[in-house]
Amino acid sequence: MRASLLTLLLFAVAVLRGEDGYRLWLRYEPISNPALRHSAAEALGTVVCPASSPTLQAARDELQLALPSLLDASPAFADMAGNASSALLVGTPESLPELQELNLGDALKPLGNEGFLLRDTKVAGRRRIVVAANSDVGALYGVFALLRHLQTNEPLDGLNLLSAPKIQRRLLNHWDNLNRWVERGYAGLSLWDWFNLPDYVSPRIRDYARANASIGINGAVLTNVNANAQVLTPPFLDKVAALAGTLRPYGIRVYLTARFSAPVELGGLKTADPLDPSVRAWWKDKVAEIYRAIPDFGGFLVKANSEGQPGPQAYGRNHADGANLLADALAPHGGIVMWRAFVYDQNVPDDRAKQAYTEFKPLDGQFRDNVVVQIKNGPIDFMPREPFHPLFGAMPKTPLGLELQITQEYLGASIHLVYLGTLFKEALAADTHAEGPGSTVARVVDGSLDRHALSVIAGVANTGNERNWTGHPIAAANWYAFGRLAWDHEATPDAIADEWIRMTFSNDPTLLSTLKPVLLESREAAVDYSMPLGLHHLMARDHHYGPGPWVDGGRADWTAPYYHRADAAGIGFDRSSTGSKALDQYAPPVRDEWENLPTCPEALLLWFHHVSWDYRMKSGRTLWDELCLRYQHGVDSVRSFQKAWDTLEPKVDPARFLHVQALLRHQERDAREWRDSCILYFQTFSKRPIPTGVEPAEHSLDFYEAVKRPDVPGTGQ
Repeated sequence: MRASLLTLLLFAVAVLRGEDGYRLWLRYEPISNPALRHSAAEALGTVVCPASSPTLQAARDELQLALPSLLDASPAFADMAGNASSALLVGTPESLPELQELNLGDALKPLGNEGFLLRDTKVAGRRRIVVAANSDVGALYGVFALLRHLQTNEPLDGLNLLSAPKIQRRLLNHWDNLNRWVERGYAGLSLWDWFNLPDYVSPRIRDYARANASIGINGAVLTNVNANAQVLTPPFLDKVAALAGTLRPYGIRVYLTARFSAPVELGGLKTADPLDPSVRAWWKDKVAEIYRAIPDFGGFLVKANSEGQPGPQAYGRNHADGANLLADALAPHGGIVMWRAFVYDQNVPDDRAKQAYTEFKPLDGQFRDNVVVQIKNGPIDFMPREPFHPLFGAMPKTPLGLELQITQEYLGASIHLVYLGTLFKEALAADTHAEGPGSTVARVVDGSLDRHALSVIAGVANTGNERNWTGHPIAAANWYAFGRLAWDHEATPDAIADEWIRMTFSNDPTLLSTLKPVLLESREAAVDYSMPLGLHHLMARDHHYGPGPWVDGGRADWTAPYYHRADAAGIGFDRSSTGSKALDQYAPPVRDEWENLPTCPEALLLWFHHVSWDYRMKSGRTLWDELCLRYQHGVDSVRSFQKAWDTLEPKVDPARFLHVQALLRHQERDAREWRDSCILYFQTFSKRPIPTGVEPAEHSLDFYEAVKRPDVPGTGQ
């Protein structure tokens, strides 16, 4: 009882202190280094940021919110620096004439429409900290970069930073339904309160916009890829317009998912055939209607002919026919189509990993210029680890967008601490060898490899109406990491984690040196305790939360045995020349490396090969022993995270400390269940003893097979 009362008291104290996670990485606590705080206060004594547009007003609002707290002093806000001995100048040369004295044209020109410059300089002997850009939104991004600089205890002396995004459209994909249920959503209901829109837009939407702008995200697809045509009706377009109006000052454009059968469902047509003139006319009129309501509408995201969604193949047409139908309607308005390559039909193929390539590769060059084919990072479905998707590098005539999953569908939902910066970077840095070494996925996506002007990266959002936005107090790091890598794919997960910890918690060296290794090791730990050595799709059916390597029945490629193929001889899916030949979809250098057991990375071994239980791994252990010990290592890693976090109690506010502590206990229990379930199940095939160093299972295999989870968030409706 005393412990419970103490817990309640600590939570109450934390709430009174405002530490509930709502502020995310925009906490703006006073700069902890007194000398730096004093120096920054002197340098930023007068702030000149003209509110000549809604976007510059947003920049000014952010400075007025942040600087008094960061500096523990209130700078003066003025229309001109005048004779001030030091000042912060924010804007464009057009919006702020004082910037024209600095002759920044040559420096700003290569930064494009969204880049910015931060510089410590002097004008007529007076110190000026400059945030300059070619556009108002660039200036806004620059303000957030300056505030990040201050939050992470970096000095202003000698500041000289030029930054511009490498990818043009950096989007969050919200799998949100019109009833506010979020598919694969683990943080509550949708942020979009459709019932009360357009009359009332929650202040939370502005804070969502602030958070996104602070990391350079410039678009939001508001609706689920399993689309509902009703969002295209006038009442809902009014609601979308209200959201767009709130997001617009922060540089964020809205996009919608288009249901391919909308002309039938809404327009009363008898067909949705993309080559039918009446269908083309219907979409042209509908798009014009959307732009009348939302002049800066971004375009459509489309899931078609996949998992039962309608599409052009129902009419004997292909994906290019379907995408081009919408692209032609959007083109006069500047909109784009993001056509997803996540497809598999009702007939189970020999290898589902091959299907997207099989359907889309022959269509290279047939899509309109304003179409992007949006591809998941791997060929199956956001597994804890996948090889890069073979379509990257295989369609040089078509802009290809990268789709990553921020929400943790296969990585423990909002329960498990799994930092995905490492996964995102792994996907971006993968070398396709399409045009020789260095043909990375990042260069395919940013358009530099094949000289495409249109570029897109998208992350399936993990936000909801939970007070801390993402459910798990650490999960916001994945939202942050996506945005930072979308802006600059050359950034490192280490540096991004460093920033996020400093801004979300504090600059305390002990906290940083303790928590950062936990974040950087957490994804590998999750791989080890769930699907190590290239195993994939071992999760339970429907909710995808816990283990289910035994799940069978129904459609074959929705079952675990389809993928692991365990038998008395070994385990793994043979995708080599002796199996499904999926490796033939990769460039020869990649294919040749992964084709051969000795050179195939062990992290992908069972993805591409059916391997004997007694195969000798690089460690000298048999595959069976290595597999079991990887599972144990995953459990041990989570326990090490628990111990590390426990030492941080004096460094973290009580509410977040206790929340993460409780979730880590849950994660450790889940990791043990994954280990025990999978080892016991695979042992029925291997017939080998569990090696020394692996803890005995707590329950029988029958016990684990009987586990049901009807209450996992993000499943059902």
